[in-house]
Amino acid sequence: MSRQPTLSGIRACVFDAYGTLFDVHSAVERHRNRVGDQADAVSGLWRRKQLEYAWLRSLMHSHADFATVTEQALDHALGAYGIGDGELRRDLLDAYRALDCYPEVPGTLRALRSLGLPTALLSNGSPDMLADAVNSAGLGDLLDAVISIEDVGIYKPAPEAYRLAVDRLGVPASAILFHSSNGWDVAGAACFGFRVAWINRGNVPADVLPGDAELVLPGLAEVPRLLGAESA
Repeated sequence: MSRQPTLSGIRACVFDAYGTLFDVHSAVERHRNRVGDQADAVSGLWRRKQLEYAWLRSLMHSHADFATVTEQALDHALGAYGIGDGELRRDLLDAYRALDCYPEVPGTLRALRSLGLPTALLSNGSPDMLADAVNSAGLGDLLDAVISIEDVGIYKPAPEAYRLAVDRLGVPASAILFHSSNGWDVAGAACFGFRVAWINRGNVPADVLPGDAELVLPGLAEVPRLLGAESA
């Protein structure tokens, strides 16, 4: 599935959070019986509106943090499907702060650290959301930095957001391998100048956008081996 990688010169690994390390649909999955037959549709609309609201706020210069955006997107999704259960709404928002991480994530981060490569999150998530997610998944000791776009107040794929990782890690963009499951994020990161691994978990077609991934994989497990580890 992947192109032949040319991964020499990588000095740090940076990861998107939502969809890449954390399963964004696990919040609704935990309450599937309460949401009902439309659970998948609600989860999909929640995610879609969450992204749309982030991008639109960036374009409108009307920033709100990702916790607010996530809450407003959920309100839209629940309203669209006629769900007015306030307790369920609260429980879904709580679940979003403790999303399941994908099973290969801890081992991948551990293997990269064994190679001496710094690891970091770079996310649209607000600092408190990211702290909750990282702590819930037990990833705190496996990440050298957790970086939120709140430091610049504009969402990825804006270049200012990606530059946060360069400044925080002290590593040039061309020496950072950025991982994302989101096609729009892959395009934005590549246009910024990162080396990019597209973690194409859903085996979906590439977006028709500028900026190409150097590596396309179905998950994160192979990344350490491609960077020189004996096993992931």
